[in-house]
Amino acid sequence: MNHCLLEVEVIEAPTTRYTQNNQTPIAEMKVQFDGLRADDLPGTIKVVGWGNLAQELQSRVSIGNRLLVEGRLRMNTVSRQDGTKEKSAEFTLSKFHPIGGERDKGKKAVSKPQAISTPKQDPNANEQAPKEDSTNWNSSPLIPDTDDIPF
Repeated sequence: MNHCLLEVEVIEAPTTRYTQNNQTPIAEMKVQFDGLRADDLPGTIKVVGWGNLAQELQSRVSIGNRLLVEGRLRMNTVSRQDGTKEKSAEFTLSKFHPIGGERDKGKKAVSKPQAISTPKQDPNANEQAPKEDSTNWNSSPLIPDTDDIPF
């Protein structure tokens, strides 16, 4: 089964064209994704969406958006003018999910450190809350110590 899920950043805005026979919309955009290792260069791939998905891409996606894209990966062979053949990867989209809100267009989500508030203790209180003993904590309280299997 050929099913891929990629986290990508849009580097070329979607462009829409239509098929000749039934005028089905086709949207294409170029995206980049991080390499597997820290020293790898980002990879780029063409993403293609058909029909209603093409219209959604055109209306909701712009350069710099981060997306999760789901679909199929295929290799195309293209003949060049000099007679050589070139292979290129193409991602046929089945679903996409925006990452981050509208205000975060083109920016990676960065969390800001937040202050942690601690409850103020009454200086007149002499008793402290009892501490929980973590050594007696049972990670599987619903599983009995013995079972009824005879072997």
